[in-house]
Amino acid sequence: MRKLLLLAVLGIGVIVALVSCGRHQETAQRRVYRHSLDEAPTSLDPVHAATVYSNYVIRVAYDTLYEYKYLARPYELEPNLAAVMPEISPDGLVYTIPIKHGVRFVDDPAFPAGKGRELTAQDVVYSLKRHFDPKNHSEGAWLWRDRIVGLDDWGGTGANYEADVSGLRAVDAYTLRIELTHPYPQLLHTLAQGFAAVVPHEAVEHYGLQLGVHPVGSGPYRVDSFDTARAVLTANRAYRQEPVDIRAEGYDEALQAFTGVAAINGRAPPYLDGMEIHFITDAAARLLSFTKNDEVQYIELQGEQIDQVLAARDPPTLRPQYADCCRFQTGLEAGFVFMSFNFDSPDIGRNADPARAERNRALRCAMIKGFDWKKRNDTFYFGLGRVFPGAIPPVVPEFDPSLSSDSVTLDLEGARKLLADNGWNADTLPTLTYGAVGNATQMLMYDQFAGFMKDIGYPPDKIVWKPYPTFGAVQSAWKQSELPLVFHSWTLDFPDAENALQVFYGPNHAPGSNDSNYQNPEYDRLYEQAGAMPPSAERTAIYRRMNQILIDDCVAITGIARTRILLWHNDVIAWPDREITGGYFLKYVDLKR
Repeated sequence: MRKLLLLAVLGIGVIVALVSCGRHQETAQRRVYRHSLDEAPTSLDPVHAATVYSNYVIRVAYDTLYEYKYLARPYELEPNLAAVMPEISPDGLVYTIPIKHGVRFVDDPAFPAGKGRELTAQDVVYSLKRHFDPKNHSEGAWLWRDRIVGLDDWGGTGANYEADVSGLRAVDAYTLRIELTHPYPQLLHTLAQGFAAVVPHEAVEHYGLQLGVHPVGSGPYRVDSFDTARAVLTANRAYRQEPVDIRAEGYDEALQAFTGVAAINGRAPPYLDGMEIHFITDAAARLLSFTKNDEVQYIELQGEQIDQVLAARDPPTLRPQYADCCRFQTGLEAGFVFMSFNFDSPDIGRNADPARAERNRALRCAMIKGFDWKKRNDTFYFGLGRVFPGAIPPVVPEFDPSLSSDSVTLDLEGARKLLADNGWNADTLPTLTYGAVGNATQMLMYDQFAGFMKDIGYPPDKIVWKPYPTFGAVQSAWKQSELPLVFHSWTLDFPDAENALQVFYGPNHAPGSNDSNYQNPEYDRLYEQAGAMPPSAERTAIYRRMNQILIDDCVAITGIARTRILLWHNDVIAWPDREITGGYFLKYVDLKR
């Protein structure tokens, strides 16, 4: 029972199909695993590792001080580059982290004679400093902003890499010391993120902006090529030899034996000659590639694929042709999908005129009341998603199942009354641009949204469709605060509600994670108070109060947690996972021999 409860805490349910099928054909005797994603990374430079897609590549090309155990659920941290878990001072402010000896960066032309050198504590210092160098426009600085003594000031006074930061020092080649401005129990989680990947200064100096397409790390694979179609990786045969103990990694035979991961026990990764990560935005094309015997070996089912592949939804079961060749698992995502309002827009967000600001709030609340989450779930998530109020998703322990569902309940009459009572009509309502990737699915989502708004009295010609060629392009528009509506998803970086609530923390405004540019002094104060607290009932109460503030301020149309349906070929030895630091499991993937 305890095992099932632990899985339920993080929304991980497992359905398996144990059947054999033809072996995946290997090219020229090389053992290569081929993964697929629905979007391409925007950059492979860790300072821009802001998407799950970037992290899939970064997490196998680079190393971080800590990582998540491969098989443990709930997620547990373990040392990676760090030799052991840190020594923490009694006041929770000073972390002393010993680093492993003998870790080497891959051979690359960036180094003298093309020979990779040993990684040291100074490389960790350098890599974290890069996030506070203004010229890098880091998308990950929010993880450490105002938390490490002297680091913000270092960036604000010239970002001289020769200058010391008192709170971030290499005591010697193999010892890192971090001093915090205030306790921050989530620090180790931040040091397991793709943003915290360790980069050699030689590569930054050699490649400049091209580091985003030519990563140079110390991970189990090196990137041979990268473009918008795929990343091609080769095993780093100089990777440190660390045999895997699957029990220490959290192996549960009853739940995970079907994956075959017991075969890697006692062996050191990487297990393959190479790996390819294919970026296939079209769902039909992904499924077609998956059904062939010599293309991608893993997909996440989306949209219309679900009924093509599943014989039943509750419980999910595969159609015979897929049951004969594949394994799969399902579970709620560690994150959520939502639409936030851009508070930088005076038409719908902040406004210098208090009366207009209140009218804008009424407009946002009316739009929330007019959004039909049931129809959205049924249309685009096949009724498998879980709709919930606010920004604390169901997979974290701080989620409140008793919270009122009014903010996710369709109320057309209430929406129309709010508009009328606040002077909004067809003539006064502002024109809002809806920006998204210009593919068929996003266009259908726009059409549905415009239809929802029409039902409350919003003229269709005032919800303007603006297509973007790529996800990276629309993300750039969010980061530059160009759009009044921001419709996207957030996958938790680590398993704590703090990581969802920081999406609305004022100092994280664009280009940080707060794309809504929401600012509320009370919310920010509570966020800072809770951030210094260990998990407790008191902290949970603060998180829930913050969540209620977001609902009361009508900050976002939120939200839904999607059900992931992951499907992979029988010859793949893996426990796939798209959650938290997406892609960290790729390090352990093997193929049957």
